[in-house]
Amino acid sequence: MTDHRIVGSPSVTVDGLLAVAIELAYQAGAVTLSHFGKVHSADAKADGSPVTVADREAEALLREGIRARFPDHGILGEEFGEEAGTAPIRWVLDPIDGTRSFMRGVPIYAVLIGVEVEGKPVVGVAHLPALAETVAAGQGIGCRWIGGSGGASRSARVSDTTELGDALTLTTDPQSVLASPIAGGWKELCARVGVVRGWGDAYGHVLVATGRAEIMVDPVLSPWDAAALIPILSEAGGRFTDLGGEESIHGGSGVSTNGHLHHRVLGLLRGA
Repeated sequence: MTDHRIVGSPSVTVDGLLAVAIELAYQAGAVTLSHFGKVHSADAKADGSPVTVADREAEALLREGIRARFPDHGILGEEFGEEAGTAPIRWVLDPIDGTRSFMRGVPIYAVLIGVEVEGKPVVGVAHLPALAETVAAGQGIGCRWIGGSGGASRSARVSDTTELGDALTLTTDPQSVLASPIAGGWKELCARVGVVRGWGDAYGHVLVATGRAEIMVDPVLSPWDAAALIPILSEAGGRFTDLGGEESIHGGSGVSTNGHLHHRVLGLLRGA
């Protein structure tokens, strides 16, 4: 692997961060699998979303692993908030993206790990434990698709589709899209694309990054969801932005495409 050293932390490389992120994602995934199919209740957080014992145990493991290796790094996680660090590096964690799917025994949930350097996401890992599938990317390194139907590690690339009529389009929750400000644009997009499905959460974005879908729309998205997805989509040759077209984890929304369709998709969603 190429040595991509980080300014301000010369002993740390993107390659090294990616290797640790993959290792920790697998460990957290094992924690979630020990609870998979057994958790049927959850506490409600302030925003109404569910949190289970598996969410908390997996994030605690991730934090412990990061602190042990990089005690000066910051950490932001969905379940336990933010810990400031002294280095210009922050880990952004979602221990179980798709908790509702997880609770019902649906295997399309993911462990998400993003790593920012000076506020820019440079490493992203989306590990789907119940599917034995992982997509991992580092800035300037590329994106790898590990496992899945082939079982091997290969380069992850978006599709070459250039026509909306040929695009497979996804969203997490159709009802939330129809209740959002982009409801009209979503209906227009759905009328123009080839197929629409509700294979959502991080799994939908992973499908775009691996060329199995072309468009994924999330009208509501948190920083711990977006941080891993930005480098994954970018290194796979696609694009991830918020609905305003910014490559940001703070936009509150997320749209992944194969890149060829991005401008047209955003225009339709915004009614432009």
